[in-house]
Amino acid sequence: MPPQSPISRLPLPQSLQQIPGVWRAHELAPVKARSTGHEALDALLPGGGWPIGALTELIPLIEGIGEVAVLQAALKRLCDEKRHIVFVHPPYIPYAPALLSAGLPLPRVLWIDAAHDEDAHWAAEQTLREGAAGAVLLWSHAVADRPLRRLQLAAEAGRSLAFIYRPTVTLHHSSPAALRILLRPAAGALGVEVLKARGGCGGAVLLPVHAHV
Repeated sequence: MPPQSPISRLPLPQSLQQIPGVWRAHELAPVKARSTGHEALDALLPGGGWPIGALTELIPLIEGIGEVAVLQAALKRLCDEKRHIVFVHPPYIPYAPALLSAGLPLPRVLWIDAAHDEDAHWAAEQTLREGAAGAVLLWSHAVADRPLRRLQLAAEAGRSLAFIYRPTVTLHHSSPAALRILLRPAAGALGVEVLKARGGCGGAVLLPVHAHV
């Protein structure tokens, strides 16, 4: 009886490729990441931090609980490295004094406003694909998989940090994001629960986050 071919060589059926959450072997390779600045959170994440070249989905239960501040350490280091941070379609105009207080120099921060969600996705996708920014933060109400998959591919192409903020209603839907995190308020802290982590262990931590931005 001839030896069987390794499973890794078998083509993945087209039907399985379309199922959210099904990953190929090459997608489970070691993840390059940038530390979150919080050891407890790094320990839960693949590669020990925010994944580079992959989409991270953040779902805050309510606004203004530190959903941007949780990224502050990584964003500051990118600015220190002369990389740009791009805010796309945020719910409020970025507040300059708060950015400065968080260590984000204004010349390094770009704000892209968009009239429609589709325009915001297009702007974020193009910015990620070019690889000119160190990180792109997008606020979106998109529910369909396809816009997120396009962002994931753009992040892979540009090797940047890619974050998308979505409302809690999207918890009822699957997500193609490599990392999916729920943010909830806690007494004097921010609750961070890893719902999905490609190659990570998941779990939850409380972080002493101060909402400068």
